[in-house]
Amino acid sequence: MTDERSTIDAQEEIEHIIKTARTLGVEVDETDVAQWLTAMATSGTMGWEVDEEAGIYGHEITLLDFDKATLDRYRRIADIVQLPDLPNVETAISLAGSAAQGVIQRYPGDCDYFERVNIKAETREEACRILAKLIRDKALDKFEGPGYQLIEIKFGTWKTDVVKDGERLSAGTPISWNPDEVKAGKMLVFRTSGEPWEVEWEYGCLDPGWCKMDWVIAEPERGRVVNASNMLDVTWEAPDGSITPLDGFIDPYFQEVYLEADSVPLFTKLAQHISPQALDAYVRQITGEVYKYTHKHINYGKAAKRLYNIFRLTGRHRAAALIRELFDEPAALLYQVWSLLDTLDDAGKPDSTIDRETLVQQTDALIKNVIETCEGPLETQIVMSLIRLRDDITGRVQLGDDWSALIAESRAKTEELVNEFFRAKLLAIPEVQEFLDSLEEQ
Repeated sequence: MTDERSTIDAQEEIEHIIKTARTLGVEVDETDVAQWLTAMATSGTMGWEVDEEAGIYGHEITLLDFDKATLDRYRRIADIVQLPDLPNVETAISLAGSAAQGVIQRYPGDCDYFERVNIKAETREEACRILAKLIRDKALDKFEGPGYQLIEIKFGTWKTDVVKDGERLSAGTPISWNPDEVKAGKMLVFRTSGEPWEVEWEYGCLDPGWCKMDWVIAEPERGRVVNASNMLDVTWEAPDGSITPLDGFIDPYFQEVYLEADSVPLFTKLAQHISPQALDAYVRQITGEVYKYTHKHINYGKAAKRLYNIFRLTGRHRAAALIRELFDEPAALLYQVWSLLDTLDDAGKPDSTIDRETLVQQTDALIKNVIETCEGPLETQIVMSLIRLRDDITGRVQLGDDWSALIAESRAKTEELVNEFFRAKLLAIPEVQEFLDSLEEQ
């Protein structure tokens, strides 16, 4: 009787999702929704598993959303961005964010990686020095080439307020290094007194903080360029076996798909140190981000991604299933257009080593996507801006200083369309409206 009642409840849930989706004007595959709900019902909130056939592993729920057909591509890009294993360094590279949810987010704009790095050393200071060398060696090894170009490294934390390029940077903020500064191993800033200060790369060892590496990578076979980032979660393993996170916190594993099964032992070792309250803390964190993207820095596309993660991890599967379907809609492609405009900005600068023909192909694809997805005056404005960018890439016109301004203008217009689509759909889902209303009351 219990099984029969559960079957009836599940069918009612599916029918409710389909009915609501039709109201939203969103197409739903009933079989896919039924399979997803069944899998969600049997998944543990902290559970993780290994897919032996694919050689990947991660959080049970995240693996449900990963498109294994893209695995070879993401492993090729990982070869560029990941830090290596060494006798005293263990690593575990993973995909994170929308790239790890390719089944539902068919139009990810970036390749976001997340790498756990465990350094065995006598002291914390030695571990920090090893990390500094690891990051800079990787940056110099993959500084630039026909298929990639380093964009930025974040390593270290400012211990005092400084001024760089006319901008005041507060103590406690991450230190951003451009490629030339990484190569030189130093940067010039000014103290608040106006005194010039040459900061050495090793300054970052005082407090590595948030470590992240960014590249632009060309994929000529796909006619596109992408931004590939690698965020590092670094731990120090002391001789007594104790584990200390260098940034004070071991990140949970709710958004990651690990690409190398050989790294399971490291993951298992570090997972033991993740707090039992990690899920609650994670949900609180991204709830704050939902508030930010719906009230301060308006971005309903980013809010939708975080709402999906909140709802799927807290048992609100009906709402999660509906949000999941939004990312498969043609209009969601605009989110990719928006993100790729930034990539074009980095790759299209005069000193870029990225192949120009690949940039032309990508711009042509963006124009086609906008035409197929949009209608109205904004479509015309975005398309005309993209055509001007394309003319600059081919040498037909020279935009000069107007290049970045045109990128920003196109991005703002695309952002407007993305927000319009996701805001309208999200607010039409009762559970989402209720959740957002609760944020107002806090």
